[in-house]
Amino acid sequence: MTVIDNPTARRLFLHHHLLLEAPGGPATGQGLLDLITALGFVQLDSVTTLARAHDLILWSRRPAYRPASLRWINDRMRGTFEHWTHDAAKIPVAFFPQWRLKCARDRARLDARWDRWRGPRFRAELDRVLRHITEHGPVASGDLADERHEKSTGWWDWHPSKTALEFLWRSGELSVTRRSGFRKVYDLTERVIPPEHLNARMEDAAIIDWACSAALDRLGVATPGELAAFWALASPAEAKGWVTGARARGEIEEIDIVLADGTVRKVVIRPETRARLSDLPSPSQRMRVLSPFDPAVRDRKRAERLFGFSYRIEIFVPEAQRVYGYYVFPLLQGDRLVGRVDMQADRQADALRVRALWPERRVAWGKGRQAAFEVELDRITRLAGVGRVVFDDNWLRAPK
Repeated sequence: MTVIDNPTARRLFLHHHLLLEAPGGPATGQGLLDLITALGFVQLDSVTTLARAHDLILWSRRPAYRPASLRWINDRMRGTFEHWTHDAAKIPVAFFPQWRLKCARDRARLDARWDRWRGPRFRAELDRVLRHITEHGPVASGDLADERHEKSTGWWDWHPSKTALEFLWRSGELSVTRRSGFRKVYDLTERVIPPEHLNARMEDAAIIDWACSAALDRLGVATPGELAAFWALASPAEAKGWVTGARARGEIEEIDIVLADGTVRKVVIRPETRARLSDLPSPSQRMRVLSPFDPAVRDRKRAERLFGFSYRIEIFVPEAQRVYGYYVFPLLQGDRLVGRVDMQADRQADALRVRALWPERRVAWGKGRQAAFEVELDRITRLAGVGRVVFDDNWLRAPK
């Protein structure tokens, strides 16, 4: 049984998430699509405290990135499509055949709940919405007029046409052709997905095999549960079955990794990945601001186990009960998460306002680290669309 120490496990994890070496590389066209493919997907989020989550995820790896590049890849190049993993995401369109299984499963799950959520008469709304788009072209939910019902019936009390659009999107009959602002604009899937991907087919078993194998390639090491959660395509039972089969075939092996608290956790790894552990690059000492939905910290429990970084977003927590700001950004330096910062782009004042920063325990915030932080802030102003950085009084807080 091989045991991987915690610093090596952190470096391996960051290497597979493209966060170990200094950021750089092409940030448009095929080069950007290659980055998204290497990550697997980019989670979408509407919050613009600093920049949208998907934009910050890509920028933290390719500093030349600008949001228009992702829109061009999705809307014009058709290199990505939008669907669900653990949340809404931009996914390489080459993976669309695999998502047919998710669409089929989503449809079966949602269809079974439809009557309870909305009542039988809402099924007619599916036909109405689909017919409207077929005849008139792409629509956003606000383009379809209907009445909101007085009593909440599920799906965040959406109006009937919004519910129908989401159902048809999740089940694969519609696709998101673009976003207007942050509103989804829907069209028939056959008008959005290029024919070579639309018409490709895979057996369910092959999709599960791909989902688990491709997840491991992007994580480096993982438990069966983490493999299942990566794309949310395979069930936990299917991922566990894949691990059993892959071990029997010699494709993977079981090892222990040392966690931040000194305990060990059993994971699986490819033999060739284990053989290259000594060749991992040295971590860049550049400080990086990460999105709260970055792949490296999206799984909060894994981030705490591996980095000792306890993290949550406190958007829905009352002000008096918040430990930190409601939407704080993790700070990565080297192979450690060294702190979190509460900051906001005040575009009227043309300033990035740093409200508070909390170093992690046992992290000394000296002159060198402060200098690295200020350099990163200067870089990120270009993504945020502001010209300067300002610090609130008493912005540097004691570790919690």
